[in-house]
Amino acid sequence: MDKGYMGKVLFVDLTTQEITEEPVPDDVYRRFLSGVGLAAYLLYRRIPAGADPLGPDNIIGFVSGLLTGTSTLFTGRWMAVGKSPLTGTWGDANCGGTFSPAIKKCGYDGIFFSGASPNPVYLYIDNRGPKLRDASELWGMDAIETENTLIRKLGSKRIKTACIGPAGENMSLISGISNDKGRMAARSGLGAVMGSKKLKAVVLNGTGKIKAYNRKEIKRLRLTALAYVRVQPKLKFGVLNAYLGGFMRKIPYQMFMDGIIYQTMLKKWGTISVNQFGVEMGDTPVKNWKGTNEDFNLKKSKNINPDRITKFEIKKYFCYSCPLGCGGICSMKHEKYKTTHKPEYETVLALSGLLMNEDIDSIFYLNEILNRAGMDTISAGHTVAFAFECYEQGIITKKDTDGLELTWGNTDAVLQLVEKMIRREGIGDLLADGVKVAAKKLGKGSERYAMHSGGQELAMHDGRNDPGYALHYNVEPTPGRHTMGSQIYYDMFQLWKKIDSLPRVKFFITKDSKYVADEEKAIKAAACSKFMNFANGIGLCLFGAFLGVHRLPVFEWVNAANAWDKTPEEYMEIGAAIQTLKQQFNVKHGIDPKKIKANERTVGRPIMLKGANKGRSLDIEKMTSDYWKLFDWDADTGKPVEETIKKLGIEE
Repeated sequence: MDKGYMGKVLFVDLTTQEITEEPVPDDVYRRFLSGVGLAAYLLYRRIPAGADPLGPDNIIGFVSGLLTGTSTLFTGRWMAVGKSPLTGTWGDANCGGTFSPAIKKCGYDGIFFSGASPNPVYLYIDNRGPKLRDASELWGMDAIETENTLIRKLGSKRIKTACIGPAGENMSLISGISNDKGRMAARSGLGAVMGSKKLKAVVLNGTGKIKAYNRKEIKRLRLTALAYVRVQPKLKFGVLNAYLGGFMRKIPYQMFMDGIIYQTMLKKWGTISVNQFGVEMGDTPVKNWKGTNEDFNLKKSKNINPDRITKFEIKKYFCYSCPLGCGGICSMKHEKYKTTHKPEYETVLALSGLLMNEDIDSIFYLNEILNRAGMDTISAGHTVAFAFECYEQGIITKKDTDGLELTWGNTDAVLQLVEKMIRREGIGDLLADGVKVAAKKLGKGSERYAMHSGGQELAMHDGRNDPGYALHYNVEPTPGRHTMGSQIYYDMFQLWKKIDSLPRVKFFITKDSKYVADEEKAIKAAACSKFMNFANGIGLCLFGAFLGVHRLPVFEWVNAANAWDKTPEEYMEIGAAIQTLKQQFNVKHGIDPKKIKANERTVGRPIMLKGANKGRSLDIEKMTSDYWKLFDWDADTGKPVEETIKKLGIEE
């Protein structure tokens, strides 16, 4: 019987160069799906407790999604997985592009690497099978040069590549993995794991067929969903988004957010649609999280108006199976680099408002060199902001910075500092591993200015505006992540329309009520985590999920693709099992969940005295305990209890 999964994975031992195919029982897919669930199932069992993330015992994997290639929409995401060298926890990084179906066309649901090669290598897979090849000539190239060289060398534009640049080779703990010439699986520092293993690239050139049980039903449901995607009112002026953010800041009520509204903005501008909107509303952290919308006001943020960015857009960029096309290829003013992927919201604000940098040309350039180097733009921006505040506080001086004036808004200093980080040159070597490592080396109280949770720099969404972000920064097994849940995500997923037991959302609530830690908010947060584990098991894009499960029939698609008859509640329980397995992975590796805490500044300690988030502070301890309780983990320690482990069937 045809299924949506391939039924096997590939293991490569880089030390012995042994390559082994392993079948995966159907029951594993029924219990954990594919993607992140399959990865958690395999790596929990195979990575030994206490393994050095940059040592041969760590395993790095590349996994596709259960629905990738089945004619479903928004299901082209892939994930890099392994023990994170940045946090020591479960690590994963999510990415779009076209690499996900290529994994399955080679016949696998996942490709995993253990050991370490003495010399640079890449794995090449075509219809004749997998083979390790010498990558010595590629070592030292940036990610885009690597991909272009492989296309020329192998004589095929059909190949799909995931590779590292110099940041990964230099084992920067904030390095990621590139595909599609600059699409980044950027978080968790997994590029450094590839670098430690001397694995330059994974190159896929298979043409196998991806099957599904009932494609007729899948396509019927697809047509219904497409009707919602095609909704597109005429949106004209990006600056109006800024005024909308200002209006929402001033009113005393929070309005229910339907994801179909955000979808229209994504189609028009991409994620940059909320650049100024986020600043004005208070969603965007400014000046290393100590500033406000008043510091980076409309006059200072005018150059990140989405219209000023999209005027450089040459063409839209669509990830695999995406009808939305929120990405883009842009021209840029630089003598060497003529085009770049359109910088995302996270990138733009991490390199502008967080640093008080008003120069849009510098953001295009920084986006390109960081993508080529394979370095996370979110972490890079935070690390520069950390250095700026340390300079402001006198913890570092011109003597330490090779003469650079690390002052807020100094574009030239931002450019030079990032380039030093990429090369690990001078002070760049101190900063290349992110803010936690840099603060530990610097001392002198510098940890007060390091905005991270568990070692990972936070995203550009402020929990003092949406407390759901703050909670997930603190409780996710991969800390500091913004893609697992928030209060507004719960609005947009509209899970209660498929799962009656979940709380419904009121059209208006008072803003003050957002900050009250109670059971209902914990239920919503837990539901977000469960659903996103499900989503990451099937390869679903977060932006597709924002349409709502009543419009995007993801539960029905999984049943149709695999001849299953599971209910939405059962799929949410699978999400809970995956979450618990990832948390248990952390416990196995000696991580104390109580010690994963975001910097106090990010939860309103001390309270801000001006701006959009004035007077707001979060009871993050109660929020955390309430969340743990919803997973039937120990409410005081965050560790899964034996009864829960047995109930979810993950005791092995």
